[in-house]
Amino acid sequence: MKVTFLGTGTSQGIPVIACKCEVCKSSNPKDSRLRTSVLIETDNQTIVIDTGPDFRQQMLRENVQKLDAIVFTHQHKDHVAGMDDVRAFNYKLKKDMDVYCTAEVEKALIREFPYVFSSYKYPGVPAVKIHKITNEKFNIGGVNILPIEALHYKLRVFGYRIKDFVYLTDISEISEKEKEKMKGAEVIVLDALRKSPHISHLSLNQAVELLEQLRPKKAYLIHISHLMGLHNEVEKELPDFIKPSFDGLRLEL
Repeated sequence: MKVTFLGTGTSQGIPVIACKCEVCKSSNPKDSRLRTSVLIETDNQTIVIDTGPDFRQQMLRENVQKLDAIVFTHQHKDHVAGMDDVRAFNYKLKKDMDVYCTAEVEKALIREFPYVFSSYKYPGVPAVKIHKITNEKFNIGGVNILPIEALHYKLRVFGYRIKDFVYLTDISEISEKEKEKMKGAEVIVLDALRKSPHISHLSLNQAVELLEQLRPKKAYLIHISHLMGLHNEVEKELPDFIKPSFDGLRLEL
């Protein structure tokens, strides 16, 4: 299984053009992040988790020619806004895009993209097929996916476990029961917005504390705002098995 980090950043704390902070002035490409999303490639399936506003740019950058399904974590705009651009894959692959999400996310998609779900199909609009999921294992083309439920402040969100890979973005709290699903994973990707506390995201210290409890072989921090600091400096502060992620990072599991 191959994993590509399409984006590792956030809309939270996006700087204005006049920002003079060290991250915004950095020449290190690892300090320049698009909105958080990840590409999963198995032998016969290509799956994207979340389609943020940068979805089209990310697909072009990675030269993605085949996309079988989209899985959503939650309905916030920075995770769903790019769904309109599945139309290119509809045209290329001659099929509806399979979308896996909760009933709450489906309602938000209908509200955000009414033309996609209208009974009158305007020519060229995206074509999607919704598959509603709950906190139960589901399967996409032979790929087993286990949801991991967490809270993003008061909003229910899903992370996912695929084989020994765990992906959890936009969380502030997770129950002991759901943590059990993360144990024994080889790689855990976990939300860490910034160093100071935040009402709806894990801080750096909170993410590190959780990862030290779970002790995967490797862990990567995601949904990083420019308020976190420089990539290379943050990396020095972390335990050896934890790294800040960056756009374009590729893993093989």
